[in-house]
Amino acid sequence: MEITRRRLLGALAASGVLAAVPAGPASAADVADGVERLLANTVGIFAGTEESNSRAETAAKVAAVERTARANLAALDAASPDGGELFAGVPLGTSDPNLSTSYQRLYEIVLATRTPGISRDLYGSSAVRRRVVDGLSWLHTHYYGDQSRGYYGNWFTWEIGISQFVSRTLVLLAGTDSASADLTGAYLDSMDAYLRNGKDGDVDLDSRFHTGANLADITTNRILQGALIGGAEGEARIRKALTDQLTVFATIDPYALRHGVTDGYYADGSFLQHASVAYTGSYGKGLLSRVVQTLKVLDGTGFADGGALVPVIDGWVRDGFAPLIFEGWMMEAVKGRAVSRTGTGYADVATVVEAVVDLASLATGDRATALAGYVKHVRATSRAALDPTVFVSPLSIVRYTAILADASVPAADLNPPARSVAFNAMDRTVHRRPGYAFALSRSSRRISQYEYMSGENLLPWFQGAGAHHLYLSGQDQTQAFGVDHLTTVSPYGLPGVTAPVELRRTIPESYDGGLFYDNPSHPLNFTASSESQNTYVYFPTATQAYSGGAVLDGRYGAAGWVLSDDVPWRDKRAGILPDDFVAYRNARATRSWFLFDDEIVVVSAGVGDAPGAGRAVTTTVDARIAAPADRVTVTEDGDWTHWSNTTQHAAVGYLRLAGPAPTPRLTTVTRSRRAIRTTNPDTPVTKQVFSLTVAQPAGARPTSFAYALLPNASPNRPRHTPVRLLSNTSRCQAAHHASLALTAANTFTDGTHRTPGLTVEGPASVLVRRGEDVTVAVSDPTTERDTVTVFLPGRRLRRASGDEEIRVSRAPGGTRLDVHTRHAYGRSFTVTLR
Repeated sequence: MEITRRRLLGALAASGVLAAVPAGPASAADVADGVERLLANTVGIFAGTEESNSRAETAAKVAAVERTARANLAALDAASPDGGELFAGVPLGTSDPNLSTSYQRLYEIVLATRTPGISRDLYGSSAVRRRVVDGLSWLHTHYYGDQSRGYYGNWFTWEIGISQFVSRTLVLLAGTDSASADLTGAYLDSMDAYLRNGKDGDVDLDSRFHTGANLADITTNRILQGALIGGAEGEARIRKALTDQLTVFATIDPYALRHGVTDGYYADGSFLQHASVAYTGSYGKGLLSRVVQTLKVLDGTGFADGGALVPVIDGWVRDGFAPLIFEGWMMEAVKGRAVSRTGTGYADVATVVEAVVDLASLATGDRATALAGYVKHVRATSRAALDPTVFVSPLSIVRYTAILADASVPAADLNPPARSVAFNAMDRTVHRRPGYAFALSRSSRRISQYEYMSGENLLPWFQGAGAHHLYLSGQDQTQAFGVDHLTTVSPYGLPGVTAPVELRRTIPESYDGGLFYDNPSHPLNFTASSESQNTYVYFPTATQAYSGGAVLDGRYGAAGWVLSDDVPWRDKRAGILPDDFVAYRNARATRSWFLFDDEIVVVSAGVGDAPGAGRAVTTTVDARIAAPADRVTVTEDGDWTHWSNTTQHAAVGYLRLAGPAPTPRLTTVTRSRRAIRTTNPDTPVTKQVFSLTVAQPAGARPTSFAYALLPNASPNRPRHTPVRLLSNTSRCQAAHHASLALTAANTFTDGTHRTPGLTVEGPASVLVRRGEDVTVAVSDPTTERDTVTVFLPGRRLRRASGDEEIRVSRAPGGTRLDVHTRHAYGRSFTVTLR
């Protein structure tokens, strides 16, 4: 363990991250000063200051804090402690969410007593604080302090959620002579004891629970706890928590994992949580928010130098978040089970904006200006007004207002106008142009096909099966995607998906209303948070390696993917899983996406059912929703189909390039939001649902087809398409764009693959653009090859510039490129030849 820690610290030191924490202990006086500053910073972050709260822009936030506190006090007055509740309507004893809610409400009450600007009967009220202390004491005595009775339900509640509210509450009580040292000590002991996935009451970096965003939450809690302890012991806890938290700043190297952890940020901007789930839009934003907040807590304390960490976080924002935010909307492809929640999309981005606002205040020079400019850009382009009242901190509201008022800072996107991003480490692709953004979700042996958990995302089966979201500029995305799209569009008919025609059951339907598969007596030990539950129920991966693609000049992309069965089906057939475990078999397809300027070309081969399954199969070219009263038209003209919503000024054209003609359909669907998440309100949603599908009857032979999506197209069929399909088989798929002089190809199997102007050895993704120079981009979508060889026939070319991993040599009849792809994890390599 010590060797592992030394190696980790060495890696952090090499990256410059470890410099954030001073090397030696501080004097007792410096520690005391640092603790006092840390506590004051924390109170300021959550409660604001006299100066911040006197400003007009924070008035709504202050009023919201007061309203919440008064509502909680009313519920406290109406409760029946003898009936097992601290707050009316929140019964305790078997519900860990209710226990966490009780602690949250105590925090919200004490917050009002420390928030300047709130009415004097709350602000500074020792009587109200005493009620909070009494509540803490009562909860600890009856429902929290007894370790033999606690830790039921979700581990997160006990190791993170409750500790977060308790730690903040005790900080807000500190220095007010309200909470006794005995009560604080009792809670610190209990919070340590509930770190059961840790080691000796502390973080365990080898625990699969103490990773990524979860680790940031735990360590932030422990920083606050260290400040409450004070002295040498408190300093030791703070320094240990900071050192542990610093591990989340180290870029994940999949070929040299530290503590076996795959959760975190990757070199290509990807973010994973839960080992294999693409999660930038939920856990990723949580991690971003937490670490920036922690830097503000530590500002001026002497415990850490946040300046050493700002460049790392800035990289996350530029390469991880900015590509995934379109006109103020967080893309669904990176939300895991959170995609089924009602408050996503624009609200997600508000969390990111607050973090960027605070990061800008910690940055200097051009970096600070660029971050502030991005805040302005998001505000200017968002189709929903960003309400800063949702920010955690009144201080952030003041900073946000100052950025918007600063005429010297121009609004500027961190994305160039045309950008294509291969997030190959999380099997996602994002392609952006003025007017639209296209987001693609894939899966593989490395990345989960979907995430279901705790009754969230009940109908998830095909969300990582080549599903796409095509966002159109100017639309309110709550009317185009979000929870209502997931509610009203069939889970078997998501855009881009090939699915067998069959009825699949949700987890509660499959297991008598249970939210997971319960079978602790089986050798795989199926319990709520077991590794088996993760592998087979919550977020199963696919069973094939090919998923990825190349990017050329940061503007054009190719992505390839093979549809396969998932791990549960494979292991059920192998006899590894119990007889009553429910698993489903997928269909088959080999698919490419070639991403140009005005066209997104989708090429499919080998499309059909799995051998011997005997099911009909449907491929959905696209599916879009509209309000019942919107003016929606669908027209056809030979191989051209056009959908438009003139009410929303939105349109998409679909041009068939090869294969059977797809069938358009426009229906009205009404379904409850609860169909996709057990805790969603039982609110019926009615939408017009447009779908364009290719249907294959049971027993049909596999087929191939290709089509182009044209965002914002006019109704008239294009007179000429610059795209020519060069190859479409399960071995090789390729297309050429004449106007761009660009050839894109994906090869899927071993052996030699020839397409006009290009020969590729083995599986690869390749883009070639010819002009005065020839530019080539190559990647290995399997992530398993050492070398990819590409041959360009014609005149012999020499290297002008490019990545050193590409070796250029002459070969009979042309030019040979040998690309060293070992341990590149799907990265694109580029060379310019002339």
